[in-house]
Order: sequence, then structure tokens, then C-alpha cells
Amino acid sequence: MTPVHLAGSRLALREVEPEDTDDLLAIYGDPEATRHLSFEPRTREQVQTITARSIASANAIPRTEYCLAVTRLGEHRLIGYARLATEPQQAATIGFALHPAEWGKGLGTEAVHLLCALGFNTLGLHRIWAARSPLNEASARTLLRAGMTEDGRIRDHVFVHGAWRDSITYSILEHEWSPNGVLGIAAAEHES
Repeated sequence: MTPVHLAGSRLALREVEPEDTDDLLAIYGDPEATRHLSFEPRTREQVQTITARSIASANAIPRTEYCLAVTRLGEHRLIGYARLATEPQQAATIGFALHPAEWGKGLGTEAVHLLCALGFNTLGLHRIWAARSPLNEASARTLLRAGMTEDGRIRDHVFVHGAWRDSITYSILEHEWSPNGVLGIAAAEHES
């Protein structure tokens, strides 16, 4: 197992731990925080399952999913959740969610940069992509500020809140990505 720890100027990504369940529930159980996500608010049991799956994915060989806690730099408490799932052809999809108290501070852009650093610098990927709800304009701004390009629309992509919803997709290629001084990458990866 190779634990991931990436540090930016204000945030860090680390492996999820069992103790993160309550903080993750504060995000995934909140109707406002999940309003634009691809699922409805989660129960405690569902979040416990997400925590367990996140921990298990860190031990998978080969590892194809990186489910990580987003923390403030120098702190341990989870304030968000970030995910990178590899795909064939040196590609991956990413997603993230922050606690509503952290919205509007530019932290989402840094979280995307950290996921890109993991994908491009550590995993040697060629392409990373993300999808957002058409109504989530804040996510659109975040993905564009992070250097991604809008690709298009996937019609009826997810079934959520009792209806089909489209997704707007974005991508970035390895030669387009630059950390722009945002990252003080301390990719402390230790073999265990």
C-alpha cells in the first residue's frame, strides 16, 4: 500500500480514516451540500459504507480508486472528500465535495489542482475529466479556474431526486495542466 498525502498552499489530501465518518456525514448527509451531486443525502449507515469502501480502495492491488479526505493544511479534520478513479487509456474521472462552510473560498480549485497533481505527477495520466450538474455554476467556475475545458453535455446522465439529469463535462490533458504556484506538493508517499 502507498498512502497518499498531497499538500497545497491551503489544503491537503490524505487517506480516509474510520474517524472521518462524522465529518463526511456533515457533507454527504446535508441536503444543501448534496443538492448538485449525483445522489441524494446519505444516511449514517451509507456514509459508514463510503468510509469503509474508501479505506478498502486504498489497499486494492492494483489501486484504481483514490478516495481522499480534504483537510486544511496542517490540520487533520476532514472538510471535504475528493475522488479520482482511473480508467483505461491513461485517464481518470475526478469529483469532490466540500462542507458548505468552506464554499466560496477558492478551496475547490485547489482541491482540483491536488487531484490533477495526483493524476499527472504521481500516476502518469494523460487525461482527467469531471462532470457537474448543469445548475451548479459554482462548480463550472471552479473547474474552469483549475484549467479544465468544457467538453460538452451527457444527456440523462444520472437519475437523482426522482428524475434524469444531464451532466456537463470538463477535461484537462497532461500538457495543459500546470500547478500555477498553487501547490507546494509534499507528495509524501511511503511504502508499507
